[in-house]
Amino acid sequence: MATVLTREKAIPRAPIPVGGSEKRDFDASSTSVASIPPLGEPIERKKHFWQRSKPYDSEAIATLPSVFDDPETAEKYHPPAEWENTHRFDPLARWTWGEENKLIRKIDFRIMVWACIMFMALELDRANISQALTDNFLPELGMNTNDYNLGNTVFKLSFLCAELPSQLVSKWIGPDRWIPAQMTLWSLVASAQFWLSGRTSFIVCRALLGILQGGFIPDIILYLSYFYKHAELTIRLGYFWTAMSIADILSALLAQGLLRMRGIEGHAGWRWLFLVEGLLTLIIGIMAFLLMPAGPCQTASWFRGKGKEGWFNEREETIMVNRVLREDPSKSDMHNRERITIGLLWKSLKDYDLWPLYALGLVFQIPFVPVGQYLTLSLRGLGFDVFQSNLLTIPYTVGHMITMLAVAYAAERFSNLTALSVTSQIWGLPFLIFFNVADLAKTNRWVIYAVTTLLLSFPNPHPIQVAWNSRNANSVRSRTISAAVYNMAVQTSGIIASNIYREDDRASLYKRGNRQLLAILCMNIVVYALVKAYYVWKNKSRDKKWSAMTEEQRLDYLANTKDEGNKRLDFRFEH
Repeated sequence: MATVLTREKAIPRAPIPVGGSEKRDFDASSTSVASIPPLGEPIERKKHFWQRSKPYDSEAIATLPSVFDDPETAEKYHPPAEWENTHRFDPLARWTWGEENKLIRKIDFRIMVWACIMFMALELDRANISQALTDNFLPELGMNTNDYNLGNTVFKLSFLCAELPSQLVSKWIGPDRWIPAQMTLWSLVASAQFWLSGRTSFIVCRALLGILQGGFIPDIILYLSYFYKHAELTIRLGYFWTAMSIADILSALLAQGLLRMRGIEGHAGWRWLFLVEGLLTLIIGIMAFLLMPAGPCQTASWFRGKGKEGWFNEREETIMVNRVLREDPSKSDMHNRERITIGLLWKSLKDYDLWPLYALGLVFQIPFVPVGQYLTLSLRGLGFDVFQSNLLTIPYTVGHMITMLAVAYAAERFSNLTALSVTSQIWGLPFLIFFNVADLAKTNRWVIYAVTTLLLSFPNPHPIQVAWNSRNANSVRSRTISAAVYNMAVQTSGIIASNIYREDDRASLYKRGNRQLLAILCMNIVVYALVKAYYVWKNKSRDKKWSAMTEEQRLDYLANTKDEGNKRLDFRFEH
């Protein structure tokens, strides 16, 4: 969020000792700017994840300026009484950098680590099809490449169709209930792939997996936004998608053992692969019922801590709630178990200011997906055996993790989301050019493998764009819907990408498909430039209107405007 302050009055700032954690009543009618406790200054964070933290005064005030520091505007942004964390909201609360950083580490351990583990379980069950391909999966089921494409298309279409309904259910009953239920159900389907008998059962299982897994990612993103500020969420989403890459590495390593089970009880190795990894997800899904609290102030349970405190005490809850709300007051718009009506759904869907980000979601991964999707099959075609083909996927996965984290950190360091996101397309350009100009039939297989590995090590901007979408939504209602719609766009891109490499193009090592990928990549660079231009233009237009208003007019606007979310004149889009 980028909320513009209504007026330029100096707020006292000083690194004074922090007082008690008791809640104080905030009465705008009797509170003046001069009587507000001193605020802190931002500290310089690490520029890169490998960099050592710079020294800072851990006793200095960490509470940063916000709209709540002006008594005349504080009332306009005050959270509603029905919000689940209102009892911990205190605009006069102050805390130190030492307290905040310790709390962030605790949130990372309690919330973020488990979110990553759950995502790894999802990735195991949706991506282990790549390992199954190396073990004669298609011939044994009487299928070919086009059947495989159809299965991927059905999976992604089902995944796409389930995104929005799943997000609406999650918002209604709470992600802490819905996500574990999703995991438990899809793990049963994943395990049932042990009994696949042919094309029909394959398509049915892929459809069921897509329906049950759809919505998981936007559900988790909304859930994490309850605990983290925007810049923190971008970095954590980088680690979140890194967990997916770790799952891919584990999947390749597990396949080394599970595929060797071929012949046990007369069954193929790929059948044991599906069964064992599905049962592993079932265990994680059951544990998720116990390890996912509803929100920052709702962690107490028999499993998560005795008494009323749960994982976090009153002081920590106060810091968690106020640090997030001071940055983005819109996060108190809705209760975490409040359903979204049809009217609110339609309002969110027609929010044209988020459409540029949906366009990015639709196209940015297409140049890379077919190459990765067919990697194990292509490696078998190049003469590598089953186990070599699985192990050779690990280097690009490691490279992908490193570049994705680096670009996520860089996006926050340089505060330029568009420029860092487009680096993915620039990265892929020389490698796709190689695939189009080289005679792949006469090229050494290790050269083809090296170029493919470098291409798939691209700095994926997905974490940046997911957090970017969340920032530009500027309301819980819109954030809920836009997260699902953005992911639907990404799944649609997967459907498109799944049909670029075709059976009749296989003999030429997908020459035609590679030309299409290069053309799409060049188009994507233009799309990123247009998205940047759009948001710059929108912000300049609002700056002009806001600057023309007097202080009194701004206060009147805040008190009486019917504009909501990112349509407010005091909101600026990130780009």
